[in-house]
Amino acid sequence: MKFFCTSAVRELDAYTIEHEPISSIDLMERAARALTAAILERYAGCRFAVFAGPGNNGGDGLAVARMLHDAGCCVAVWLINPKGKLSSDCAVNLERLQMIDVAVNEVHGAFEMPVLGKDTVIIDALFGSGLRTHVSGSLFADVIERINASGCRVVAVDIPSGLLGENNSPLSGVVVCADVTLTLQFPKLSLLMPENSRFVGMMKILDIGLSREGMDSISSDLFFTDEDDIKALLRPRAIHSHKGDFGRALLVAGSKGMAGASVLAARAALRSGAGLLTVHLPACNNIIMQTALPEAMTSIDSSHSCFSDYIDTGKYSAVAVGPGLGQSNESKEALLNLISGCNVPLLLDADALNILSQCDDWMSLVPVGSVLTPHPGEFARLFGAAQSRYQAIESVRGIARDYGFTIVLKGAYTTIIAPDGNLYFNSTGNPGMATGGSGDVLTGIVLSLLAQGYDSIDAARIAVYVHGLAGDLAAGVKGETALVAGDIIDYLPLAWRSLERKETRP
Repeated sequence: MKFFCTSAVRELDAYTIEHEPISSIDLMERAARALTAAILERYAGCRFAVFAGPGNNGGDGLAVARMLHDAGCCVAVWLINPKGKLSSDCAVNLERLQMIDVAVNEVHGAFEMPVLGKDTVIIDALFGSGLRTHVSGSLFADVIERINASGCRVVAVDIPSGLLGENNSPLSGVVVCADVTLTLQFPKLSLLMPENSRFVGMMKILDIGLSREGMDSISSDLFFTDEDDIKALLRPRAIHSHKGDFGRALLVAGSKGMAGASVLAARAALRSGAGLLTVHLPACNNIIMQTALPEAMTSIDSSHSCFSDYIDTGKYSAVAVGPGLGQSNESKEALLNLISGCNVPLLLDADALNILSQCDDWMSLVPVGSVLTPHPGEFARLFGAAQSRYQAIESVRGIARDYGFTIVLKGAYTTIIAPDGNLYFNSTGNPGMATGGSGDVLTGIVLSLLAQGYDSIDAARIAVYVHGLAGDLAAGVKGETALVAGDIIDYLPLAWRSLERKETRP
């Protein structure tokens, strides 16, 4: 799913109004219906307090108030309008609301927060994603602070008021802390940043029927990967396939005391369709691997406890190195030799990234087309610390382009920074996956797809989505608290099966 920066959202609204055609007030009505349905689905039987601003986000809120009233809910409205001026669509919705029995309190000056019961749900419709400056020292800031102090559950319309659509660092104002954000048509970039999670709460995307033709015609480098995207990328297996058609994968992983990382990555690779898998490991881990995963072949290092040998990577379709590798001097030298001699798709993870972060000019050593899968700590060691995830992503887009890397920044809404400048945010996964070994599982999935011939961007997109989907399926049965990395692997077959095409194979 392509999504857009805030300036393009306005362009898309205008395109929809012109080409559907539909009036702006009717488009607002459509959005309000979707918002109201989502609110009633979650908060049926509650009382509602709508806090609306003077712009179109406020117009959405006023329309929602009317529809909640029509649905039999108890609704009160506070219209915060210090300048006494409303957008045209907001004014129309105010007139419509005044024609029915809903209390509208228009606030121009000092604001006194009403006493709201704990069963009241606040609808935040003060500002939308087009806000250009942070909110501080104003009537609106006072209202936001009082909403946050109310103890009520809060639903934000499109985006929590006070949050800008893209870059919010440094944050210099107040922002509504929502329990749920109902964002319209597609996510806004700032909703996907971890530094803003305390404001966003749970995000739900509502389809309000903006023009698909308009979305296709307006350029964007932002994508939110969903099921349809992944199904379009996957290739069905031909009926006369054999194991050689699905790649020869090499996994270099493990050290003394870290055999588990290599086992998890290897299991994930085989559960993701690799035709043949060889695991290069130290002698101390060979029996563990052979016992845990008889489907994998092993290549035994001359060192008993770490990776130290030169490896000829030419006979493999793809190579992944790093899980549980350790950072010994022997492994550092062996890693640099492997990287310099590798002419097949290469994935670098975990200790491979930690070793590289200690090397001067490491970027020039890594082959073009490589996939890097750092968690935030490894990312900071490689590329330097940043004030926010937004700044971290922006700081490396040029590096990805100049060196041809695909960088997978792991976490909620895992971000893939592609060499072509596109950003892909993942839509699957849950907090239960924040557990040791989860990243090793992802490494195995990416390796398998690279070995099967997917390019680095598609392999990363598919792997991240399926990894999160398997985690979601596992959490649905086992819960988030008890989830371990092995559970993600156990649910990979169901995840893959749910994405398989049903047409007849050639």
